[in-house]
Amino acid sequence: MLTKKQIRFCLDKMGEMFPEAKCELTHSNPFELLIAVVLSAQCTDALVNKVTKDLFQKYKTPEDYLAVSLEELQNDIKRIGLYRNKSKNIRKLCEILVEQYDGQVPDEHEKLVNLPGVGRKTANVVVSVAFNKPAIAVDTHVERVSKRLGFCRWKDSVLEVEKTLMRKIPEDEWGDTHHRMIFFGRYHCKAQSPQCEICPLLEVCREGQKRMRKREKEITNSNQS
Repeated sequence: MLTKKQIRFCLDKMGEMFPEAKCELTHSNPFELLIAVVLSAQCTDALVNKVTKDLFQKYKTPEDYLAVSLEELQNDIKRIGLYRNKSKNIRKLCEILVEQYDGQVPDEHEKLVNLPGVGRKTANVVVSVAFNKPAIAVDTHVERVSKRLGFCRWKDSVLEVEKTLMRKIPEDEWGDTHHRMIFFGRYHCKAQSPQCEICPLLEVCREGQKRMRKREKEITNSNQS
């Protein structure tokens, strides 16, 4: 596990690497962000943005999604994985927004997680990005980076990772750190081929050091054979 000083080092380095890190889902208001994040489950942001380019021209409000048939909505997002289930959830959450919140997206985490298709990660993204409230959304990139670097333990659940990060990172840095960790994991510390050999965090990353020793051993064995 990293020390407080090492965590500070990691946060600063990721800030230097990705100073402009931000949400890559295209949106112009909290409602569009909510829909985009729901669609992004087990799907890339790039594909979601391709689909929402036309989707957000057709559907502007929760009422718009309720004005068409389920089949029509499914057809509009069928390029996205799990589109049938996501279509049902979008219609259900739109019904709740209209009936309980006058068509507006609530800015409270507790209310957001009660919407169909909205989990802790989605709610955290919305409150942080749309409403500028402190939150850390733990997606696959944040979880991987946190565990590889030693912010938390390998066996920790997603919720435990979130709580650990909230405890170890200053609250006013939660939003920026969330985006920087995503960029770090998406473009540098990738799942299959992390760039350990050029990583500025290698000196504090036991996982990276282990990988580098393994590579060096493989090269040595290859040269001797």
